[in-house]
Amino acid sequence: MTQGYTLYGAEPSYYSGKVRAYLRYKRIPFAEFLNTPDAYRSVILPRVGWPVIPVVITPEDETLQDSTEIIDELETRFPEAPIYPATVKQRLAALLLEVYADEWLKIPAMHYRWNRNYDFAIAEFGKMSAPGADAETQHAAGLKISKPFAGALPFLGVTPKTEAAIEQSYEGLLGELDKHFAVYEFLFGTRPSIGDFGLIGPLYAHQYRDPASGALMKSIAPNVARWVEGMMKPPHPKGGEFLPRDEVPETLIPVLARMMREMVPVLVSTAHHLQKWVDENPEDRRAGAEVPRAIGMHVFSLGDAKENRAIFPFDLWMLQRPLDYIANLEADDRLRAADLLRQAGGETLMEFPSFPRLTRRNFKIALA
Repeated sequence: MTQGYTLYGAEPSYYSGKVRAYLRYKRIPFAEFLNTPDAYRSVILPRVGWPVIPVVITPEDETLQDSTEIIDELETRFPEAPIYPATVKQRLAALLLEVYADEWLKIPAMHYRWNRNYDFAIAEFGKMSAPGADAETQHAAGLKISKPFAGALPFLGVTPKTEAAIEQSYEGLLGELDKHFAVYEFLFGTRPSIGDFGLIGPLYAHQYRDPASGALMKSIAPNVARWVEGMMKPPHPKGGEFLPRDEVPETLIPVLARMMREMVPVLVSTAHHLQKWVDENPEDRRAGAEVPRAIGMHVFSLGDAKENRAIFPFDLWMLQRPLDYIANLEADDRLRAADLLRQAGGETLMEFPSFPRLTRRNFKIALA
């Protein structure tokens, strides 16, 4: 047993950045180890069953995996300066922005990494896979280990047909966030929320660190770049406050509206397809049955572009968090939540289509 926590992750890793920023803000003692091939063989695969990061091992030798579950478990152990706002609109907005950041911003993150920062990404993967090796060996290792990641672009809907729309959307998002962070330190005041920790994943690991993306961010959204730097080196750990009177700044409404416009139609389609998949696979209806990472393909739109992408049930597991929050509100608070969603064009979330409930079992998505 160690005195602190152990994080297996990597600087280029989307969700490692989310967990690392949280650990630093909370001043939770931890040591980080790189996800080398040896770490996968000797630690991650025996504990989790499949090659994935981040993984956190507690001082009690428990294994935590998935950035959201890691943070939620640690919030119970380190409740000081909670990252979940206590008020209705702020909490709902924070939960929604975590879903958006975790599951939708993968699209621009992966596009920019593999279409605009390819050589840098290969070098980074080579350093992780073959630390200490010569440049030629690292390059070969980087090419090999990166194939599944670069090859995932079409499944996310990243193709030549959508590249221009992805860049237009992402640059629009940067502009909206830049206006917000010109006024506010974090999303809801001087304390980071779960929404901030969601956003730091893509905006640090892929967009700030990767050189072409980082230059773009610093050029057109310098306030976002400063926010990234503050998230990775918190100016007042375990400190700060959320805005009083449940204020959700007007500058965040365009960001939420972007989520409602771009992502929510895909979530609605995913809900319908998951219900159809369960109906057509009666042997998998039992509670605890594992759900595949993808259950086919569907069409999505982004701006003027249309393309196919995989149907990811995991997105609905994440969406259950804000939907459950809405469902459990008392009448007056539901009206407050509905008012926020109306401002952002998200009324659909108040009456979202039903779908089979999902859970996590053995570190994978399963039917509840």
